[in-house]
Amino acid sequence: MAAKKAPRSGGEIIADGLIANGAKTLFGVPGESFLALLDAIHDRKEALRFVSCRQEGGAAFMADAYAKLTGTPGICVVTRGPGACNASIGVHTAYQDSTPMIVLIGQVARGHREREAFQEVEFRHMFAPFAKWVTEVDCAERLPEHLSHAYHLAQSGRPGPVVLALPEDVLSERAEVADLPAQRRFVPAAGSMDVEAVREALMDAKRPLCILGGPGWTNYAKATFEDFAGRTDLPVVTSLRCQDYFDNTNPAYVGDLGIAANPEVASRVRDADMLLVIGARLGEMTTQGYTAPAPPRSAQVLAHIHPDSGELGRVYYPDIPVVADISAFAKALADRTLPENASRSAWAAEARASYEALLPPRKQPGALDMGALMTGLQERLDDDTIITNGAGNYSAWIHKHLQFRRYRTQLAPTSGAMGYGVPAAVAAKIAAPERKVVCFAGDGCFQMNGQELGTIMQNKLDPLIIVVNNRSLGTIRMHQEREYPAHVYATDLVNPDFTVLARAYGFHAEILERTEDIPAVLDRALRTDGPALIECRTEVEGISPRGTLSAIRENALRRQSTQDAS
Repeated sequence: MAAKKAPRSGGEIIADGLIANGAKTLFGVPGESFLALLDAIHDRKEALRFVSCRQEGGAAFMADAYAKLTGTPGICVVTRGPGACNASIGVHTAYQDSTPMIVLIGQVARGHREREAFQEVEFRHMFAPFAKWVTEVDCAERLPEHLSHAYHLAQSGRPGPVVLALPEDVLSERAEVADLPAQRRFVPAAGSMDVEAVREALMDAKRPLCILGGPGWTNYAKATFEDFAGRTDLPVVTSLRCQDYFDNTNPAYVGDLGIAANPEVASRVRDADMLLVIGARLGEMTTQGYTAPAPPRSAQVLAHIHPDSGELGRVYYPDIPVVADISAFAKALADRTLPENASRSAWAAEARASYEALLPPRKQPGALDMGALMTGLQERLDDDTIITNGAGNYSAWIHKHLQFRRYRTQLAPTSGAMGYGVPAAVAAKIAAPERKVVCFAGDGCFQMNGQELGTIMQNKLDPLIIVVNNRSLGTIRMHQEREYPAHVYATDLVNPDFTVLARAYGFHAEILERTEDIPAVLDRALRTDGPALIECRTEVEGISPRGTLSAIRENALRRQSTQDAS
């Protein structure tokens, strides 16, 4: 048993506990409610780095992205009330993305609770729907206990965020208490009978399809499963924003089940006679609005592998439910063999041919073609380049026309949160400074966290930011035209010159308006010594890689006319 230490403040106990658990970087915005913790970090700044962000939402997004890249819980530190409310968007993202995160919130003093004190919020109520655990520490002696539980819980089963509210007087209170050792991770093994049941189902299938996603993957698991799928002709699709879980150039890769998935991919889910789902939740996006397959029991044999038993049978009845660590399952299955099957081979080849046919981008309206930009980037970027983005129609060009090869080269929110790309680029450059980082953001998306350019400048980071400016909230405009054609309202944006803003932060910045200028602009941005920003001025008419606003509007008006006539 560890001996008690000399009296320390609660802030020092937390800081030492973070170090003991392997934390190196914290993301936050300083607040008066956790000054004692900041003071403790000051005295330990060689071991703990506090990244001072411009807004708590950006800090929480950074913690999420950092956790995804490092495989360790992201740490977000914010103040009470407004600070915690700002951070909640990133906590919700971590919850939906199954990302381990620990959120430390400075809270009002214990003696002021239940009085609606300055900036007081009851965090147990606020975060309960989208955190694995929310608690408020009532004395400094219990800080090691609660921090240890937070680390264990954030990484167990389906990983996710844990919230610790820390009253400011608890952080300044002194206590004689021992630190606890680092968390010990435990993962469910893949049982041999479960693995064999999956193998037998694959042997019987003529049209199997594998869906990858979710938590628990590693580089080793990815490589192992790629080898298995390649030699057994098992076609593989990835769930929303998990395209880096499988080498897109592998002949077994046949597309993604994200937003606006290729209709042929969704059809293959429905036409398959067996679905092998590894790690992914069968949520709305992955199942294309709970239509591929149809719940509650799919027409196909469903084998669902997930590290958390709570996800099995949540919407869809699994014929073969397996609770297992994803890496362990991937290795165990890869150790098995499947006999050759002509039907399975033909099915896989047909699916791959469909994917490859749709990979080249279509020509877009306007002077600047986003598809050509994707081609230019693919030719110039290394396989280990990290691509980040938030939410918006601009992201469709990334998902449809860039090929991901290495694990954790795609950082984007499955929660569909705007404003994620720039903070994620900050986290990526801090976690992997030797790698190139390219962030995509729409004009609306960028303006939600564009102030984090200041964090980039202060920390001397060098990502490339590509702002896709069509002067519109494109996704909402598209839905508006589809549901209420020609009634455009509240989705137009009047924007600043983003390059002038970027230069104020010390960025190399250029406007890109013509397709023929893409090679030179990209080369200058990628060669620059420091951060760079390219503002791509596009036409809103080219709203998606395979559709225009005019076509969407015409179809909607035709539909309305038919409905009115009937």
